[in-house]
Amino acid sequence: MEDIPRDIIEKAAKGEMEAFEAIYKAASGFVYRTALRIVNNSSDAQEVTQDIFMKIYDNLKYFEFRSNLKTWVYRITVNTAINAYRRNLREKNRRQDFDSVIETEGHSPELIQAAERSDAEKQITSLLNMLTPEHKAVIILREIEGLSYEDIAQSLKININTVRSRLKRAREALLELSKKAVKNGL
Repeated sequence: MEDIPRDIIEKAAKGEMEAFEAIYKAASGFVYRTALRIVNNSSDAQEVTQDIFMKIYDNLKYFEFRSNLKTWVYRITVNTAINAYRRNLREKNRRQDFDSVIETEGHSPELIQAAERSDAEKQITSLLNMLTPEHKAVIILREIEGLSYEDIAQSLKININTVRSRLKRAREALLELSKKAVKNGL
């Protein structure tokens, strides 16, 4: 996400749509990619992205410049995406009995093509989905988005040592899960 000048942020906070559009253009790619990696579904990620920008629009007037806008957007993105992931998981669990009775159709052609194109990405996504949402968030922010420990701590509103310990546990969990996958021939 590129840096946004303070005057643009201030104008957007006052409701100027052109200024908010500039913020949207600068942040939308990051917001969508992060949401997609957390919720693991394109349509859910699009919905979460819309929710995030509604939150940004509604709350930008409260932004106090104590951190940079990038950190503030990261925090909103991760928290909103984790909440959506948990909500979807609860709904999925409620539907599980119903789905076991009804025979489901095969995967869509788009999903099959995506799986064939990038088997490694599929395996990584599968492993990431086995992590807790907190571990998944720190891994995505550090390893995929390239944020520093300080930026992750600010984004998630946690201590930097908590970031380090979560990353360590998440990496250990990924290593263990990948060993099991190899052992089981997955």
